[in-house]
Amino acid sequence: MSASEPNILVFSPEQTEAKAYAKCIRDYGFTSVRAAATLEEVERYLPGTEVILGWKFPTQLLNTPIASSVRWFQSMGAGVDDLIADHSIPKSITLTRIVNQFGGYISEYVFTFLLDIVKDGSRMRQSQKEQRWDPFISESLAGKTIGVAGLGSIGAEIVRKARAFDMNVQGLSFSGEKAQLVDCHFASDQWGEFVKDLDYLVITLPLTDATYQIINRNLLLAMKPNACLINVGRGALIAEEELISVMQSGHLQAAVLDVFEIEPLPKEHVIWSMPNVYVTSHLSGPSTADGVSNFFVENLKRFLNEQPLHGLVDRKRGY
Repeated sequence: MSASEPNILVFSPEQTEAKAYAKCIRDYGFTSVRAAATLEEVERYLPGTEVILGWKFPTQLLNTPIASSVRWFQSMGAGVDDLIADHSIPKSITLTRIVNQFGGYISEYVFTFLLDIVKDGSRMRQSQKEQRWDPFISESLAGKTIGVAGLGSIGAEIVRKARAFDMNVQGLSFSGEKAQLVDCHFASDQWGEFVKDLDYLVITLPLTDATYQIINRNLLLAMKPNACLINVGRGALIAEEELISVMQSGHLQAAVLDVFEIEPLPKEHVIWSMPNVYVTSHLSGPSTADGVSNFFVENLKRFLNEQPLHGLVDRKRGY
């Protein structure tokens, strides 16, 4: 290993994925790159490794002698609640997450469903299925109020697209750093005020101790009866059983859920069969080999030049 090229270990439980990421990194000119998909392979390659690009990595190994050389762990995803909760990861290892990669994908996902709901796509599909001519006047997103909880790179892109549809835009964030993006900004102690006038509530927050099941019965009931909820953050942001109860009572027009506290969602779960709930398989913000590798390599250059890394995780803050 040269002084300018650290030993890099890429890990994913999917072997083809691990190899694809490793190839992308090598294509940028880094040659000391190994790919692992099993515990045994990680144990073999960890000695001497300084940098890890990983997803669902066996983090218990990071607190063992074979990982003593590891200085930096780059997650392949935006969410790092699992890494934050894992206190076995030494504080000496810098943690980073992917940022500014998923806004386009996730915002398109959100508006796919918002447009389908507001234009009553289900009615049109049913009419076609029944071969029934059924002209009707649908509603419009223009003038509707969307609330985005979490104004990071994903939330900011949802706000940008909402502007294109002439929507009223409200936002809630813990820092307030991007309050200027929205028409009306709310702080973390103003949830009730934030949700009460929304037509659509979009959740993009990270999962922390402060946000665990932040969307509960009282908050859901504070929303308008015909409002819609969209969660593209983390499943545990919502008190799932309370959401089910509220929606079964007829409150809320729809819920779009891409994430769940237990994934994959169990086949027997009642949410699958609820007519006003849209279920997708944690697919709104895909990690692509090209996108993640490009982010990682740019961060790797910063690492080698001893510059601040992008996506640096604050363990106390939780993301």
